[in-house]
Amino acid sequence: MRRSAKFAAMMLLPVLLSACAASDDGKSITYTDDRGVSSQPFPKNYRAEVLAFFKTYLNNPVGVRDAVMAEPVERVVGGRLRYLACLRFSAREPDGGYREPRERAILFVDGRLDRIIENAVEPCAGVAYAPFLELEKMTR
Repeated sequence: MRRSAKFAAMMLLPVLLSACAASDDGKSITYTDDRGVSSQPFPKNYRAEVLAFFKTYLNNPVGVRDAVMAEPVERVVGGRLRYLACLRFSAREPDGGYREPRERAILFVDGRLDRIIENAVEPCAGVAYAPFLELEKMTR
C-alpha cells in the first residue's frame, strides 16, 4: 500500500468506527448499560471515578485551576432520575492559557460514572460547590 493510500485509510477509520457506534434513534452512547431502573444507588466512589475519568479525558491534566465539585444529587436527566455530580474548573489550553471555568455534570448509572454533560448550567443550578483540590493536583 502506498503511503498516501495508507494515510487516507488511517484518516477514514475513526469516521467508520464512529458510524458503527452511533445509534439510529439519536441516543447518546454511554459507558454503562442503562436499563432505566428508577431507584439508583448513591455513587460511593464518585470522587475517585471522576479523577480517573478526567485524567484520560483532558488533553493535559496538569495545571487545572479553580476546581470545585458538588456532591452527587438526584436530577431528572433524559426523563430518568439519576445521580449527577457537578464540576467546574479551567483546564490548561495547548497555548498555556486558560478559558473561563465551565460547568460539567457527571452522570452516574447504577452507582458508576456513565457520562459527562458539557455546559451543564441547568442541571447544576443550585448545587453547593466545594474545592476539589485533587483535580488541581493531577499529573500525567
